[in-house]
Amino acid sequence: MKPIYIADYNYPLPDERIAKYPLPERDHSKLLVYRDGQVTEDRFYNVGDYIAPHSLLIYNNTRVIQARLEFHKPTGARIEVFCLEPIAPHDYQLSLGSTTGCTWKCMVGNVKKWHNEAIELKAANFTLRAYKEQVMGNTFAVRFEWNEANVSFAEILDAAGELPIPPYLNRKTEESDLKTYQTVYSRIKGSVAAPTAGLHFTENVLADLRNRGIETDEVTLHVGAGTFLPVKTADANEHTMHTEIIAVPRETIAHILANLGHIVAVGTTSMRTLESLYFIGCQIRQIESPFDLGYSPKVSQFEPYEREYSTSASDALQAILYYLDATRQKTLHAETQIMIKPGYTFRIVDQLITNFHQPQSTLLLLVSAFVGGDWKTIYDFALSHDFRFLSYGDSSILTRR
Repeated sequence: MKPIYIADYNYPLPDERIAKYPLPERDHSKLLVYRDGQVTEDRFYNVGDYIAPHSLLIYNNTRVIQARLEFHKPTGARIEVFCLEPIAPHDYQLSLGSTTGCTWKCMVGNVKKWHNEAIELKAANFTLRAYKEQVMGNTFAVRFEWNEANVSFAEILDAAGELPIPPYLNRKTEESDLKTYQTVYSRIKGSVAAPTAGLHFTENVLADLRNRGIETDEVTLHVGAGTFLPVKTADANEHTMHTEIIAVPRETIAHILANLGHIVAVGTTSMRTLESLYFIGCQIRQIESPFDLGYSPKVSQFEPYEREYSTSASDALQAILYYLDATRQKTLHAETQIMIKPGYTFRIVDQLITNFHQPQSTLLLLVSAFVGGDWKTIYDFALSHDFRFLSYGDSSILTRR
């Protein structure tokens, strides 16, 4: 595999260019427009001007949970437990809806002070206990129990947890973040980071798109903390991508199939979900008995690069529809570890709405792949035209080269 030197994907990002807070009006953020090597500037509320009528815009409906919990031992030691993803029950909705206890994969701060004892967090109407059960690399399996049978884990997080804003903001979570760090269409709880390209949308923008004949649909990818992991290897191919859970309704897959050639992804999470569908469809076409209970759809990190693919996007999507119908499933549930990097061939997405990403990140590799390596043109323009960067920063709409 040809090396991808991450040092080639660096650029100067002064701290003052990182937006610490969003603009008062979401859709008044700047919009960089890229098409055929040309870059222009507008405001986000005009994004519909750059999307063809009858296109299908796909956004990620995930909702950020208040995943950071702070426990205090009797000795006064502070233990921070950051819930990343459910282990038992493994399903997000079942785990968040549990009223009897659940186990999550967690990052733990000050773990040296936490031995084998239970730690407690007391709130107004419940006491939450946490048990450190198993080491999982640099994370832990943590079992949660509480003393109120009519309270769900989601309600516990809402009452006692803190919204985990990105670490590069270098500030505490504030009350305003509870609203501004959620998209207006967020509804499926599970993410520990927002799909930030969607933060620019307002009800007015969505109504304008509908009036233009641009349809919308939604997928779910629960964003994990791995989205913030820097690439620490000189060759990006040696970086291990994090795995994320995706869910795509059958009706959405049919909607995508009917609109191939005019698909707009809102954010890199939607992009990863949509492009993963192609490889899942190829898996189904190759597996002798994909309808056995043993088949579990998952896209590995380098699956797109391990062989030549001749299957069309429409045939791949048709295969998923057939699989869902044969197994009587209304929604495709899968895992993806896909790494979209220079050299990747896009099968589903034609336009991408996205923010400006950190230097030497996998997200910048994705952008470079989408614009045929022309990422420096885009980022040089943004830096020289006072665009705001990262999660609360400005936006761009990129057309695939």
